[in-house]
Order: sequence, then structure tokens, then C-alpha cells
Amino acid sequence: MEADKRVLLQNEEVQRTISRMAHEIVEKNGGAEDIVLVGIHSGGTHLVRRIGRKIEALTGHAPAVGIVDITPYRDDIEKRSADAPRIEAPVSVDDRTVVLVDDVINTGRTIRAALEMLGHLGKPKKILVATLVDRGDRELPIRADIVGKNVQVEDSERVNVMLQESDGADMVIVAKQQQRR
Repeated sequence: MEADKRVLLQNEEVQRTISRMAHEIVEKNGGAEDIVLVGIHSGGTHLVRRIGRKIEALTGHAPAVGIVDITPYRDDIEKRSADAPRIEAPVSVDDRTVVLVDDVINTGRTIRAALEMLGHLGKPKKILVATLVDRGDRELPIRADIVGKNVQVEDSERVNVMLQESDGADMVIVAKQQQRR
């Protein structure tokens, strides 16, 4: 591996971490009933499905799983779409525990946008945030309730989560960001 990259998790470590996160979700909810897992596109897409399968294997109950694109709710990008959020496999969130799932949490702005979007979908009983990697360095007072791995990285570094479904391997690496010219 190149000197400007370091591996945080790979293969079985990623799988064990996802399994532990599923256990924590069930524990914090007191079971799998009334759980809605909402993956944030695109980083949380495969992760939320895996967590859903782990919860089903653990409890025998398959939680509802949805994927949302929160781009219209972002406040940190210049080009905002006027379109409604794209929701795959829409599920009712009213009076249920919603677990927002993303691969990496950093500034908190993605979660803030997802919370705003959830407010337009209904009124959850409770909202939890689950992330595979928490890299700290918040701009907003938002924290994850379920964290696979905490890591401190430099501003010049990026956390890359690769999953089998999209990248052909399970791995989390920290790499130096390319300098923009």
C-alpha cells in the first residue's frame, strides 16, 4: 500500500463491525420491531442493506429499509436541486425508531440535511444515527449514536469506505486528498 494511505479496516473487520452495529441498534431499540433503517445515498446505500440483513439474521425480524438522497436539503453545496428528495423503497417513519445510516460522519452537515428531510416524511418516535466511521471534526453539534470505528484524521486526509457490493472488497482506508489546482 502506498505511503500516503493507511488501512483502518479490511474484510472480516468490516463484517464484524457491521455485525456489532446491528447488535447495538437492536439493543438500543429493545428489539427489531418498529425499526426503520434509512440509508443516506450513496455512502449508506449498501451499508444499510447489510445492517438490515444482520438484524434479520439476529432477530428473525426484517426491518424496513429505505434509501434517501438528501441533496435538495444540503446547505453546503452551491447547486441545490429544486426536486423533492429521491426515496427508494419509501417506508412510513411515523411513531417508529428511524436509524439514519451513512458510511462516514465528519462535519455533521449530511446528518443535518437528513434530519430536515425526515421532518418532511413524518414524525418518528426516535431517531438514531449510525455510521461505519466517525472522523470527528464537527461543524454542527451532531453526534452518531452507533459508531463502527472512531478515527482522527488530518484535514488533508479523506476516509474512503469500500464495500464488496460496489467496490469488490470490504475496506476502509485513510488517504491524502489530491491537491486541487
